[in-house]
Amino acid sequence: VKNMICQRCIIVVESILTDFSLEAEYIKPGEIFLKQKVTTDKLSQLNEALKKAGLELVFDKACILVQKIKTIIFEMIYVADEPLVIKFSCYLSNKLNYNYTYLSNIFKKINGISIERYIIHEKIEKVKAMLVAEDTTLKEIAFQLNYSSVAHLSAQFKKVTGLRARDYKFKKSLTYYHLATLNSA
Repeated sequence: VKNMICQRCIIVVESILTDFSLEAEYIKPGEIFLKQKVTTDKLSQLNEALKKAGLELVFDKACILVQKIKTIIFEMIYVADEPLVIKFSCYLSNKLNYNYTYLSNIFKKINGISIERYIIHEKIEKVKAMLVAEDTTLKEIAFQLNYSSVAHLSAQFKKVTGLRARDYKFKKSLTYYHLATLNSA
């Protein structure tokens, strides 16, 4: 299932399957294994319901592989307790049993960006969330997300967002303060 990379997505898929009276053997990020066979017509209807939720069934082998790559990246950034101790390219190759160059070429062909760029964008999204929601320093964030230094994190943040991390945090804090003030009036 395309774009099914988090627990909320799994809950949405479970709900849609229930609406279609379908029972899953298992559901995990990017994958559904149904207990029963499904007609082409019902599969098409299921796919339309999933599309309304921002998800989509994927049958193409290359698209399935790309979805697996995205799921591994999501788990690395949002779920893993420990940073990787080996290069991500080696980790990905070992996990999926494919040469990294092959994986990289397929990913870029389907998404239009490299795996490295995708990882950077996902990490910056995580940094943005951490800056706003948590009282965490950039040094702590850099360590958690396996950056070599705060300077490296800051440079990537500015390149992706156009803002310095502290300016982003200040701007978001002002927005939340302004909304809170409006709501209390």
